[in-house]
Amino acid sequence: MIRPLALSLPLILAACAPMPGREAGVLCNADRVQPMVGRPYTDEMGARAKERSGARSLRVIRPGQAVTMDFRSDRLNLDLDNVDTIKAARCG
Repeated sequence: MIRPLALSLPLILAACAPMPGREAGVLCNADRVQPMVGRPYTDEMGARAKERSGARSLRVIRPGQAVTMDFRSDRLNLDLDNVDTIKAARCG
C-alpha cells in the first residue's frame, strides 16, 4: 500500500504547482490597450501595450500564423491584419 502512494506523491504535488502566468498579481488587462486597436503596429507600440496591460509576455499574431492554444493569463495577444494594423488585443 505504501508503494503506490509514494509513486503518486510527485503527481499530486505537481498538480498543486502554479501554472505559468498564474502567479499572484500577474494578470493581463487588455482593456487598457483597446485604444491601440486600429493603429499601425510597431515594436515600440508592442512594448507600450505590454507595459500598459501589465502582461509578462507579448504575442503578436499575423494572419495565417500558427499559434499554440495554451492559455496564459499573463500574456497579451495582439492580432494584426495583412498591413500590420492592430485588429484585436486580448489576453490569454
